[in-house]
Amino acid sequence: MYLIAAVSAVSLCMTQTDILAHLSGDEFAISRIDIVSFESVIKLSQMLLSTLSKPFSIKGNLIHITASIGITINGINERNSIDQLLQQAHIALYQAKQQGRSKYQFYSPEINAQLQERITLENELYGALERNEMLVYYQPLIDLHSGQITAMEALVRWQHPTLGLVSPVKFIPIAEANGLILPIGEWVLRTACAQNRAWQLAGFNPIRISVNLSARQFELPNLVEVVSQILEETELQVSYLELEVTESFLMADMERSIKTLKQLRELGICLALDDFGTGYSSLNYLKRFPVNMLKIDRSFVQDVTSNPDSAAVTNAIIALAKSLRLNITAEGVETQEQLDYLKMHGCDEGQGYYFSCPVPADIITPMLQKTFQQMEKIPA
Repeated sequence: MYLIAAVSAVSLCMTQTDILAHLSGDEFAISRIDIVSFESVIKLSQMLLSTLSKPFSIKGNLIHITASIGITINGINERNSIDQLLQQAHIALYQAKQQGRSKYQFYSPEINAQLQERITLENELYGALERNEMLVYYQPLIDLHSGQITAMEALVRWQHPTLGLVSPVKFIPIAEANGLILPIGEWVLRTACAQNRAWQLAGFNPIRISVNLSARQFELPNLVEVVSQILEETELQVSYLELEVTESFLMADMERSIKTLKQLRELGICLALDDFGTGYSSLNYLKRFPVNMLKIDRSFVQDVTSNPDSAAVTNAIIALAKSLRLNITAEGVETQEQLDYLKMHGCDEGQGYYFSCPVPADIITPMLQKTFQQMEKIPA
């Protein structure tokens, strides 16, 4: 019924020479032959989205639907077949859906290339764990006053056999979308805990291992059980595990988020609120989130010494953390000037390329050795 209502609404936006075709399911195609400009196509797309965004009354019930539009245009010198045009429109439609609801997108060769790359990566991401292509890199968190390593953040990397090291920016969104982030995330957590335990058994000073939780992981009903089992398997004391969550997905279901965070805290796990300042969390809820640490997003740290607004936000976050008795870590520290500023304003920890980029365990271990040796020289 809602498709019939939608078609009736769409038909009001069409001219007598337009053709409306039902492709499959809830997919339709409109063919227009008298296009005078790109602007006219944009105007039609906006009109369609506006029309479909209005609620439909069906048997006394208001029904809300949304639409996405993919657009392709056959140029004067082009001779694309109907099948080719439909394929191009589908590619543009996929891109429009990726941008969210009620969007339109024109087809372009660049979009096609991006889509093909995504499809290739998604196909090859399946089985990457079984083929031992996933790696965990580590980046140290440094006490800004003592200079000692206090924690390591575990960061997943994909060593593709032909493409080399694939950026997480490319494959993490794919893993989030298709659900592969769940086995990958669990593997990263287990690997990181095992590595931290190995460092302890090697005689190094105990530090925290920090692992990011994805939105999908955080929504798992048995998350607490999974974390507990991994800690038991790796024999890592719970106080040496830190889980990072972002404020954006905590705010999606705040009451449920607070309940899950409390369960994790009851285990004794340290909790960090990552990328703080970039989301939309309410201070009213922040005081209810049982977290131990706030992490200042790198976007503020990168120009903290040159941009008064970034400096003001950074100072406010530090002051907020102190008033809530939370530790504070600055991400993206890259210069001595940034380090000096953060130390002067009371930031506890720093993380970034100034200290070390993320590297494999065998490369980061000598840094731990150096820290351990330095601590041994400090008089009791």
